[in-house]
Amino acid sequence: MNKEEKRKIIAKRVAQELEDGDVVNLGIGIPTKVADYIPAGIDITLHSENGFVGLGTAPEPGEEDENLINAGGEPVTINPGGAFMNSADSFVLVRGGHLDVTVLGTLQVDEQGNIANWMIPGKFVPGMGGAMDLIVGAKKVIVATEHTIKGEKPKILKECTLPLSGKGEVDLIVTEMAVIDVSDRGLILREYNPEFEIEYIKEMTEADLKVSTELAEMV
Repeated sequence: MNKEEKRKIIAKRVAQELEDGDVVNLGIGIPTKVADYIPAGIDITLHSENGFVGLGTAPEPGEEDENLINAGGEPVTINPGGAFMNSADSFVLVRGGHLDVTVLGTLQVDEQGNIANWMIPGKFVPGMGGAMDLIVGAKKVIVATEHTIKGEKPKILKECTLPLSGKGEVDLIVTEMAVIDVSDRGLILREYNPEFEIEYIKEMTEADLKVSTELAEMV
């Protein structure tokens, strides 16, 4: 399974978590792909922290507008009824508790629901961006991430070792291997990708991973 296939699996599965009427923020990376997989009949409003609501799917080739980009700088479309605003007003929506869901990528996430997604070891980065605000401002936090680093090192840990973007705020983790609930009892494997053995998924997860009694296959 190549990187693009993994990203597609994750984005499609995250899209299934969204409900009619939700206002949803999509972070940089895998989360931005979720916009392309919203189920038919589900009416949601996508928010982009760089200043608009009503985010649409990626444009057709040749139809890109360089002035219409998401938070990751990728070309997008805007749906009828969408609106533009300055960055301050955009973060009023975030900090005011108006987001039902935020979907973020991560470098690390742990069994306490902590998330570290802004520091890249050995490289200069400008900071955490809007992640800190989004994590505490949204009603539900979904982490969309590859299960491991280059298929070797777990990203789902017993305890994050990088500086935290948010503490105890993550509700759900979606990877190419699994859908994992973050609960008071720790991490619960709710769904698994049948391309991976459950024991392998547990092996690639540093945190203790409990298997739900209602375990199902990812679809």
